[in-house]
Amino acid sequence: MATKSAFKRLTKEYMEIEKNPPPFIVAKPLESNILEWHYVIRGPPDTPYEGGEYYGRLTFPSEYPFKPPAIRMTTPSGRFQPDTRLCLTMSDFHPSLWNPSWSVATILNGLLSFMTTDETTTGSIKTTDAEKRVFAARSHRINLKNAKFKEVFPELCTLELAPLPNAPTKPSTTQRIVRPKPSHQQHQSPGTTTQQQHHHQQHPQQQTAIARTVSQWRRWALILVVFIYLVLSKLAARSTTTATTTPGTGGEL
Repeated sequence: MATKSAFKRLTKEYMEIEKNPPPFIVAKPLESNILEWHYVIRGPPDTPYEGGEYYGRLTFPSEYPFKPPAIRMTTPSGRFQPDTRLCLTMSDFHPSLWNPSWSVATILNGLLSFMTTDETTTGSIKTTDAEKRVFAARSHRINLKNAKFKEVFPELCTLELAPLPNAPTKPSTTQRIVRPKPSHQQHQSPGTTTQQQHHHQQHPQQQTAIARTVSQWRRWALILVVFIYLVLSKLAARSTTTATTTPGTGGEL
């Protein structure tokens, strides 16, 4: 039975994992026993485990977080013996190395990291990369035959491997998906660079500035035309006055 501190700590960690799930990992405690957690790790891209689904469990002592949990992986992976206690830094094999600040997310991230190395430990086995890929391809079908897996993770019990919402996508895959095929039509594609987007954003502003400048020139041109018209009108008026005065003067002479 969990102590008050263990219950409080594990409840807090479950809420944190639900809010910010680690990449490639889902985990939850049993409703009937918060000291027993079940997890699923998805094989990361560019590893022999890619496409694999690895189910296991963590068994916490009632003194958690002051003592570490036992770690097991149930799904055959080619890396660990199925359902065997693993000797890792954060497992109950090494209580003297345990750090109470470590969490469930820390433990599972450490397990995933160790899984992708070639280090040996109690509970690990050696297989080739090709064998690991075979295990990965079979893993989901094997999990679907596991009653506990189906009970704890019904949302993952689909015919095909269901994608995890927190699993990152490889950059190359993302580029292939969003980058459109070349087209003769002129349009902005999703692959437009930041510099190009900045240029497109500035273009309307440049057009506005040009229009404002043209408007100002037109205003000054209109003022100039009116000024010239007034000057010419005055000159014409003077010329008319002079012409009218001249004939009168000549008659008097």
